[in-house]
Amino acid sequence: TAGVKKDIEKLYEAVPQLVNVFKIKEKIGEGTFSSVYLATAQLQTGYEEKMALKHLIPTSHPLRIAAELQCLTVAGGQDNVMGVKYCFRKNDHVVIVMPYLEHESFLDILNSLSFEEVREYMFNLFKALRRIHHFGIVHRDVKPSNFLYNRQLKKYALVDFGLAQGTPDTKIELLKTAHSEDQQGSCLQINPIVALGNGISVSVTAPKQIAQQSASKAADRRSSSLSKVQMKQGRGGKEDSLHHSVQRSVFGERNSNVYSSTYQETSSTKLIKQSKMIDVSSRKLVTKKKIVSTKTVSNGAARKAASGCPLNLLCDCYATDRVCSVCLSRRQQVAPRAGTPGFRAPEVLTKCPTQTTAIDMWSAGIIFLSLLSGRYPFFKASDDLTALAQIMTVRGSRETIQAARTFGKSVVCTQVVPTQNLRTLCEKLRGTNSSYKRSQGEGPSRSEKNTALPVAADKPCAPETLGKQIQHLESFQEGSGALEMKTTDMKGWDQVPDEAYDLLDKLLDLNPATRITAKEALLHPFFKDIKL
Repeated sequence: TAGVKKDIEKLYEAVPQLVNVFKIKEKIGEGTFSSVYLATAQLQTGYEEKMALKHLIPTSHPLRIAAELQCLTVAGGQDNVMGVKYCFRKNDHVVIVMPYLEHESFLDILNSLSFEEVREYMFNLFKALRRIHHFGIVHRDVKPSNFLYNRQLKKYALVDFGLAQGTPDTKIELLKTAHSEDQQGSCLQINPIVALGNGISVSVTAPKQIAQQSASKAADRRSSSLSKVQMKQGRGGKEDSLHHSVQRSVFGERNSNVYSSTYQETSSTKLIKQSKMIDVSSRKLVTKKKIVSTKTVSNGAARKAASGCPLNLLCDCYATDRVCSVCLSRRQQVAPRAGTPGFRAPEVLTKCPTQTTAIDMWSAGIIFLSLLSGRYPFFKASDDLTALAQIMTVRGSRETIQAARTFGKSVVCTQVVPTQNLRTLCEKLRGTNSSYKRSQGEGPSRSEKNTALPVAADKPCAPETLGKQIQHLESFQEGSGALEMKTTDMKGWDQVPDEAYDLLDKLLDLNPATRITAKEALLHPFFKDIKL
């Protein structure tokens, strides 16, 4: 298109060194912080080699760029981790040159993959995660569009380290510096309670923080459920913009910016800038049209009103849909939250300050959940607390609350939501049955018969509040619209072993301390006959 041609011309102007080396063919990807182009390089042997040119936006922090390059040079080039060929810079423009891997769109191939292909896909993803975690790299944005897959060649590549952070013992020196820079980022304030219809609401806070500020244990007990939740403006790239047309989310909340980790202003959701905050008492979730209304007030005015409130006062907004001046006066929670909506781990959604490589394993679990269920994206929510509530509908509210306690967070949910049987859930959504279990001499268990499911599998879920989604969970009956797969060519989906769902359960462990590691996953019985 004319727009792409103009972008290519501008890139040549910005980095003139590229002109004599590369012939840029087309733009193949565009994210929040970079654009990726397909180019060919004329080698001395006379052979033309395809390359991927990643042009970072000029406003990217130099330390962040250097850290991304160091991740590629140190950890990349083997075990399915993308390497780097060259790097060009002119003033504030940086272009990273990487090998080009032709790859399929995840959404295009999701329902045509055989079970064996899914097994190989996950095995190779864990190889890449084992590699980067060995170097103390937390990718933070593991998702299908960042794990390139060439189906024909059976080649894989983990890409995009733009959001990467280091563990305390990271071997990537620049990640230590980049992490300290990130801690000084700007923040957005969001509502600490999300009302989700049918009398259901979810709130998150840090009990220890409030305890330090409360004069009595009674005040601590009442206020610990309602401290402010703060959203850090994380960095993140958009999913492949060429595949927006098909929506297969299990959860039907409309989100005009599903493929980006940044919140954009639309007609139904408005970005609340640093100088403003959301008054949650005006937040309305309309079942059919899913209109989210937010009334903004001056942050300064709110702070002024709160400034006269001693910290030993009892909080009077416990389990309500508003934030009192006492809670407004408390210190804000700050924690990394970069990543893509739908793939963030519970400890990220609840602002846990210590986040480890376990957040990448959760994201890998979400990918596995999509592969087993045939639904992508599986989770889709416009804010972190709605995302947490959606996780509860699969993993259970009691289990989520208990896990949050282990990393110092108090989660309050107004309704008990049971955990679901993962096999039953995935088979219903995919439209297969448990012939594997029956072939082993077992019928469906009682718990499986009684396990409710969120939506019929023949169509994406309509936009609804979580309350409505829970009604689906309670009312879904056997065979109520499940799309039955043709028995002529099941591609192994009628023989999915229990080991697959055991691994999925360990990946979606709500407690990051006990969640399976990449190294452990590769040794799981699910991969018993695949060579490392």
